[in-house]
Amino acid sequence: MRILVWHVHGSWTSAFVRGGHDYLLPLVPGRGPDGRGRAETYDWPGNAREVPWDRLRHEQVDVVVHQRPHELDLAREWLGRRVPGVYVEHNTPKGDVPATRHPLAGRDDVTLVHVTHFNELFWDNGRAPTRVIEHGVPDPGHLYTGELPRAGVVVNEPVRRTRVAGTDLLPRFHARAPLDVFGMKVEGLPYGTFEDLPQHVMHAELARRRVYLHPYRWTSLGLALIEAMTLGMPVVALAATEAVEAVPPEAGVLSTRVDVLADALAAFVADPERAAQAGKAARTAALARYGLDRFLRDWDALLAEV
Repeated sequence: MRILVWHVHGSWTSAFVRGGHDYLLPLVPGRGPDGRGRAETYDWPGNAREVPWDRLRHEQVDVVVHQRPHELDLAREWLGRRVPGVYVEHNTPKGDVPATRHPLAGRDDVTLVHVTHFNELFWDNGRAPTRVIEHGVPDPGHLYTGELPRAGVVVNEPVRRTRVAGTDLLPRFHARAPLDVFGMKVEGLPYGTFEDLPQHVMHAELARRRVYLHPYRWTSLGLALIEAMTLGMPVVALAATEAVEAVPPEAGVLSTRVDVLADALAAFVADPERAAQAGKAARTAALARYGLDRFLRDWDALLAEV
């Protein structure tokens, strides 16, 4: 099958393009948001190839995976024909959340795929047919050493996304344990910062930290959380959104109380043996629920339907 998919969400796409299909990634001059082509910081297989946007109409495309509302029009314009498609919703609703209607709520001709059950529950999906295909991540291996008595955090654009990402909570956590922040546009924070590392380098560095901190208030489920668990890291996270489903009690500590989480962070940093045991449980849980094979099977079934 030949699948047109935009490079919108690097970690999700990194898992998606590891299936047994040909993946066409639009490319525009300057690699802008509507055509980034292949990722530069992820190791994607050769069957994920970038195609200039003005050559797409010469490609045989079987299905389109949309991830933003305007891509529905872009696909028709660039392909010059109507092609079956699905729409992946990565994000939680914004604004008046109990009443937030999804942009596809008025359509019944495109399957709306949510990446978490939390997303499917909180969006008003209207008459759109919905499906939940939970995340899958490539297994980076049990890289955890926990040799550094510090907490690792992964967050992109922490200044712009202060409330959403929980960046405003970091000083309270930092008072109990040293923090290192990984991601895009993290320079300038008063912690250790590691910006725009290739994924495999980031994984290796993150796994040297003793515990993973997930301070997000509002996200469907950060893929970095699952990746940290597969590395073998124990987790301290806000008990918000889908995190309560993803992290079992033996894998770390979840709470809506910042003082409880700060205490847990300090306790893991001070106890390497307990941290390692919780990290093993985290890895087992993540691989069981978010394994790449299950993710790709679920997508194969849906794409065949479409």
